Amino acid sequence: MMKNLKKLSLGLASAAALFGSSLTAEETVKVGVLHSLSGTMAISETSLRDILLFTFDEINAAGGVLGKKIEPVVVDGASDWPTFAEKAEQLLAQDKVSATFGCWTSVSRKFVLPVYEKYNGLLFYPVQYEGEELSPNIFYTAEAVGQQAIPAVDYLLEEGYKKFYLIGTDYVYPQTTNLVLFEYLQSKGIKVENIGGGLRKDASGEVISAGKYTPFSHSDYQQIVAEIKAFTASGDACVINTINGDSNVSFFKEIAASGITADDCPIVSFSLSEDEFRSLPTKDLVGHLGCWTYFMSLDTPANKKFVKNFNKWLKTAPAGVQKEGRVTCSPMVLSYNGVYLWKAAVEKAGTFEPEAVIKALESGISFDGPGGTVTSQKNHHLTKNVYIGETLEDGQFEILESYDNVYGEPFLKGTF
Repeated sequence: MMKNLKKLSLGLASAAALFGSSLTAEETVKVGVLHSLSGTMAISETSLRDILLFTFDEINAAGGVLGKKIEPVVVDGASDWPTFAEKAEQLLAQDKVSATFGCWTSVSRKFVLPVYEKYNGLLFYPVQYEGEELSPNIFYTAEAVGQQAIPAVDYLLEEGYKKFYLIGTDYVYPQTTNLVLFEYLQSKGIKVENIGGGLRKDASGEVISAGKYTPFSHSDYQQIVAEIKAFTASGDACVINTINGDSNVSFFKEIAASGITADDCPIVSFSLSEDEFRSLPTKDLVGHLGCWTYFMSLDTPANKKFVKNFNKWLKTAPAGVQKEGRVTCSPMVLSYNGVYLWKAAVEKAGTFEPEAVIKALESGISFDGPGGTVTSQKNHHLTKNVYIGETLEDGQFEILESYDNVYGEPFLKGTF
């Protein structure tokens, strides 16, 4: 299996396979695609590889970048963090890519960060994250905490929820995000004291869970879901879900089996999008919430064109790309946006050299993407729109609330 996967990656990476054998090295520019194509995170990351290949083809068909066609070099991080670092070094030292688009989990990003700083490379990171980081060699097209977790909590508070149960995967993104949310909820007037078992409450009975964490690929959620069911008994309760990867399948199957509904206790998830819903019992999750900077259901000309063009591309996509039953989601769009921002920055700088491209991005570049206009900031984050959505039976979201032009701020911990 791994041998075949390696062959697939090499095949996708070759200019001959993608663009025709007449192209020379001088006529192409190499870019890296660094995602998990195997392991626990493949459920989410494989689609990011696919959307990147689509985006490169779209740009190449329109003339490329500075007269060069994009040549992707696709590698598999295999849901293993040291492997991510090894593949990052390969992309920079051996393949000499001009930029890399990749990583999903924050732990994978943390492992590759020193590699990109060592080689002065450029990484575009497209997935919601915890903040508290600002590398000169990473551009975070991702949602920062203030563009996902905070708006989601604000919405729940406005809806009258006073009890928050925090569940996540045991690594840096859920832990740091929950720490920020814990401080934020306290700043909203919930005074807390430790009552044991990870739960805290004030004299009025308002309760927050300080956080439950499970390993990657965890599958037994029976006890945790029983605890959540007891937690919801008194009403006004909700769950903040930062579980990542295929563990969400087990978690939500247990939620459905327990009889918990969105009316009893809405669950807002930060790592579940339309793409992951293809593997979930979505009919049992109607009413639960998501918060992203894009939903496939957005009724705009730009989004309709994007979805139509992606589906058209799938019909002739390379071998190994799943063609049936595909959807689009926020991490896919943030990957798409990142490529177009990189293209615009390269053209503004007149060079593919990372230092010049980063300087151009820091000056502020806008792109009218499928989720609305995004603008690069000096702090390597993006200003973008934010949407709250309710899960529908078909795995799409009905948009309940939107926030325009939300500034990307990485440092929120300790500010409330």
